Amino acid sequence: MSNVETEPAELRCGAQVDGGQSGEAASGVDVLAARDVPLGGPRAMHVRRTLPQRARTLIGAWCFADHYGPVEVTAGHGMDVAPHPHTGLQTVSWLFSGEIEHRDSLGTHAFIRPGEMNLMTGGHGIAHSEVSTPATTVLHGVQLWVALPDEHRSAERDFQHHVPEPVRVDGAEIRVFLGTLAGTVSPVRTFTPLLGAEIVLEPGASVDLTVDTAFEHGLLVDSGDVRLAGTVLRPTELGYVAPGTGALTLVNESEGPARTVLLGGPPFEEEIIMWWNFIGRSHEDIVRARADWESSSDRFGHVEAYPGNRLPAPALPNAVLTPRRNPPRA
Repeated sequence: MSNVETEPAELRCGAQVDGGQSGEAASGVDVLAARDVPLGGPRAMHVRRTLPQRARTLIGAWCFADHYGPVEVTAGHGMDVAPHPHTGLQTVSWLFSGEIEHRDSLGTHAFIRPGEMNLMTGGHGIAHSEVSTPATTVLHGVQLWVALPDEHRSAERDFQHHVPEPVRVDGAEIRVFLGTLAGTVSPVRTFTPLLGAEIVLEPGASVDLTVDTAFEHGLLVDSGDVRLAGTVLRPTELGYVAPGTGALTLVNESEGPARTVLLGGPPFEEEIIMWWNFIGRSHEDIVRARADWESSSDRFGHVEAYPGNRLPAPALPNAVLTPRRNPPRA
C-alpha cells in the first residue's frame, strides 16, 4: 500500500542514531527497528515502517519500506486504498501472500501476487488505487519506494511487471526482482543501480552472497532469526551494511525457514524532500504537487473503475519542509 497517513510526519534526519530505535553492532551492521503506523481510520491496517527514520533515510535510492502482515482479511476489511498521487518516485510492490488489484492513470489493470513484482514509475505524476481481492484471506508483504534522481524525476509514467525465476544457493531460495544477485539479472528498468531480492533460508542454512562493493545494503527480516555478518536480526528488524563489502553471509539461526528481503544500491547523494506521496527537492515542489492533486489537474490523470472517491491530500504542516539526510559516512 502507499502512504495514506492523514498527518504524515516530517523527519529531520541528522548524524545521531535515534535513541532506543537502532544500534550498531561490533560487526558494523546497523540494526534498524521499525515503527508501527496505522493506515486509515479506526479499523486501519497497521504496517511496520523501517524507512525512513531518524537513523537512516535511504539505502541506495530505496527511500520507503513498509512491511505488513500476515493479517487475516475478513469481508470488507481488507486493503482498500483509494486513488492517490505520486511524484518523483517508483513504487515496488512485493507480496508473500494474498492478492491486490492495481489500477492506475496509465490505464493499467494488474494484480499483485506472491513472487511477482509490480513496479510503477510516478515521475512527473501518476495516480493509482490498490484493493485486496475477495479471494484474499491473509495479506502479507512489503511496499517499497525508490527515489528518482533529479535528472529523471519528471520521467513519463510507466508500469512494469516481472516474475523472477527462483534460484537455489546453499539452502537458500532467491528471487531477484531488481538488479543482479546469485547469477540472476532482473530485466526491469530502473533509473539508478538497485538490488532487490527475496531470500528464503532453510532451517540452519548458511549462504555467502557476492555483492557490489559500491552498494550499501539493507536486510529486512520477515520471519526467523538471521545472522548477518555476525549480527543476529530478529523479525521486523533491518540490518544496514555500508559500502565496501563484497560478500554478505546470511545464517538462519531458527528451527524453521527464515524469509528476508535484501535491498541495495550505491549511496544516493541527492537531498530529497518526501512528504505524503510526493518526493521533490524543495518545499515549493511539494506545495505545487499538492495543489495540482487537489485541483484535479491533468498532471496525475484519472484512475478508472474505482468505486469511490479519491484520497484528499493532507494539510501541509505550518513550517517549511526541509531535506532529509542520511548520517554522514565515516
